[in-house]
Amino acid sequence: MSKNKTITTPAVRVLKTRRVNFLLHSYKYEDNGGASAAARAFNLDKHQVIKTLVMEGDPKQYFLVLMHGDRQVSVKALARFLKIKTVTPCEPEIAQKITGYKVGGISPFGIRKALAVYLESSIMALDTIYINAGKRGIMAQLAPGALVEVVNPVMVTVGI
Repeated sequence: MSKNKTITTPAVRVLKTRRVNFLLHSYKYEDNGGASAAARAFNLDKHQVIKTLVMEGDPKQYFLVLMHGDRQVSVKALARFLKIKTVTPCEPEIAQKITGYKVGGISPFGIRKALAVYLESSIMALDTIYINAGKRGIMAQLAPGALVEVVNPVMVTVGI
């Protein structure tokens, strides 16, 4: 893993502005590689790699879900939690328009439009997490507590 000081994305700017203790790591991005590719590149358990998923509830009601790389979101459980009828993954084009990031590099930091953020509660049990830093192939390593301080998420238990 290598620290990379030259990367600047809206996510990195937010982390620096908020004085978050983090390291940037780069890896060779693989189309459709997801958390598995990042975990392999850094010799990590996928559980430590956190996915940022853009989801849609009611039409045009968008929000983020932060989930372990080795788990999926139970959309039924999330819909029940939110007291709405359905939750679906957002179309990639819409996700890019809303967040300002390409799918595969979406970060919960520095997104274009303010969205509610839901965090799988078991992420808080980890010492260190790796999460997209706003560009494909760039991950930020930080403590889960720092993530919570910056994005102020609602804790959920919807991972399967």
